[in-house]
Amino acid sequence: MDEIRLINIKESILADNQGLAELIRTDLHSRGIFMLNLMASPGAGKTSLIIETLRRMKDEYSFSVIEGDIESQVDSEKVAKEGVSAVQLRTGGACHLDASMVKAGLDNVELDAVDAVIIENIGNLVCPADFDLGENRKAMILSVPEGDDKVLKYPLMFSVCHALVINKIDYLEISNFNLEALEARVRSLNPDICIFKTSCTTGEGLDEWCSWLRKEIERAAPPAVG
Repeated sequence: MDEIRLINIKESILADNQGLAELIRTDLHSRGIFMLNLMASPGAGKTSLIIETLRRMKDEYSFSVIEGDIESQVDSEKVAKEGVSAVQLRTGGACHLDASMVKAGLDNVELDAVDAVIIENIGNLVCPADFDLGENRKAMILSVPEGDDKVLKYPLMFSVCHALVINKIDYLEISNFNLEALEARVRSLNPDICIFKTSCTTGEGLDEWCSWLRKEIERAAPPAVG
């Protein structure tokens, strides 16, 4: 019988992706540009959080947004209406962004005029957690209507992120969402994660979120000359 050769496709794909992600990270670091990878389920409020963030911070920093979507460009149109450059990555079926897609997006960004890039990843709590995009920080959104048990179902996503935004907290009064239980579960996996409680409808918690993001952007910025 001929010998059977086993090829682990996932390991090969992730290794190739990691190499390109490191090249992206090195390039952005040399330019003093901060990049955020924002992940969440569909409908959790990724675009709403990005829009509210831009409205509060675009006078301080120059942003560009890379929008990942399977088909539409609705979200990039919303960003453009805020006077911020947007690049739409239409995957045609892929359930996550990878480093090669982000590299294609960055190639269409005027990087010399940008302080920060926000990536809106495709709505999914599974695949995006595996793929390094060359970002400085990973953040995820969990909305109150999704329930507080998602950390039990998708532990990797909560483990790899530097920040968790619990969004739509204006729904708390009409839900059985348990904030304390969620936070305990998350911190058992990821003790150092920063947690923000926000509502893009009322504005609650957005200043705290922007304050964290501001510090991260400043950390990536080149030192002042003179």
